[in-house]
Amino acid sequence: MEVDAAVVGSGPNGLAAAIRLAEAGRRVVVYERNATIGGGSRTMELTGGSHFDVCSAVHPLAVASPYLSSLPLAAHGLRWLHPEVLAAHPIEGDRSALLRANLDDTAAGLGVDSERWRRMFRTVVDHWDDLSGSLLGPVVRFPRHPVALARFGLRAMVPATRTVARFEAEEAKALFAGVAAHTMLPLDRPLTSAIALVLAGAADIGGWPLPEGGSQSIADALAAHLVALGGHIVTGVEITDLHQVDCRGPVLFDTAPEHLAAIAGHELPSRYRRKLGRYRRGMSSFKVDYLLRGPVPWLDPACGHAGTVHLGGTAAEVAEAEARTWAGRVPEHPFTLLAQPSVVDPTRAPEGHQVIWAYCHAPRGFDGDLTDHIERQIERFAPGFRDLVEHRFTRSASDAESDNPNLVAGDIGGGSPAGLQLLFRPGRRIDPYRTPNPRLFLCSASTPPGAGVHGMCGFWAAESALRHWPRP
Repeated sequence: MEVDAAVVGSGPNGLAAAIRLAEAGRRVVVYERNATIGGGSRTMELTGGSHFDVCSAVHPLAVASPYLSSLPLAAHGLRWLHPEVLAAHPIEGDRSALLRANLDDTAAGLGVDSERWRRMFRTVVDHWDDLSGSLLGPVVRFPRHPVALARFGLRAMVPATRTVARFEAEEAKALFAGVAAHTMLPLDRPLTSAIALVLAGAADIGGWPLPEGGSQSIADALAAHLVALGGHIVTGVEITDLHQVDCRGPVLFDTAPEHLAAIAGHELPSRYRRKLGRYRRGMSSFKVDYLLRGPVPWLDPACGHAGTVHLGGTAAEVAEAEARTWAGRVPEHPFTLLAQPSVVDPTRAPEGHQVIWAYCHAPRGFDGDLTDHIERQIERFAPGFRDLVEHRFTRSASDAESDNPNLVAGDIGGGSPAGLQLLFRPGRRIDPYRTPNPRLFLCSASTPPGAGVHGMCGFWAAESALRHWPRP
């Protein structure tokens, strides 16, 4: 098979890169080590009739992505399902804060902080089309809309703890802190407000939807579109050496930086290899999938309508848990994220059952069992939860890495977001996707804009490859 370009890894970024290359007329092949494509966007049947997402489950940035939203994925079977409540954050008892699909509706539920919340997110919501190319792209690019970006940046640079302090009531404080905790950093660090502004702002752009049938539907639709453009996908082939790739043109790696060095190190300068070897990893994670005999018995019924539930209690509790986790200690009540696919997708479980996806943040490199920690967090806001568990499937950090080597030590964020590595990854280069070898490119979540099912790392890497490798 003669090809002009190759992609190693079939996660959403790898598939997006391949599609962009195919759109430009390149003959592309994608190599995937597993029998199933998708990387972090896969769904597995773990017990009869129950389908669980291996990694990602809820996808605000997929529908808000400038590139993925431009592709005809609906024509290839992708259907987005939107829960009534996008995200719920129970605080205590039956008291919760709710993120809804409309900024005004979310603000209306925050009482005394309603106008503050509205002002906080108005720039992102009103100027998403202007901002998204900069927010979901490399830093070293002249912004198309510098004024809107500057307004965003003034709020984004502030530590989340300082932003939280601007609100009066616990509802707004906790809701902001829970979304900010997706950063997987202590909330007193600079720029931790950025992810909350983007994710909560994206609620108005396309919601926080779940794909019908599970996250595999995203990968399958991307793959189907690639094939329609003439691309090829080879599964069950692990690339361990660059010589296995039969392609004279560019090779794009949807892999961790460490694996790029291992596969193609002999084609890279020693200084760059050392830089890849020093790439810093972030927090680990521990995940449990549940098959339940009925819905979660939330104290606040509104949580039962949410696609996502943030379990952390007050904003102060969330901040303390993230700080302890970052410092290498397992908190008594770790911040836990829970997704409820069955709220909108009855195809995911047998009749009368529900599937639940939950994970908590864990110290870097931690490989222990945190099932009890997660279940105590759920029971805190949904007493009697354990009585409904029919099956549970645990996934430690080593389990995650064994299944998907990109998740080094269970790091689902593609690397530490601390310091300049949040903006410049895997290193400080004007073109972060291009390596010193002009034929080799990195397109994984370890490049800007980082983690999330948005395909933008792949898109920008493909754009770089097209600039440096004119049509043969």
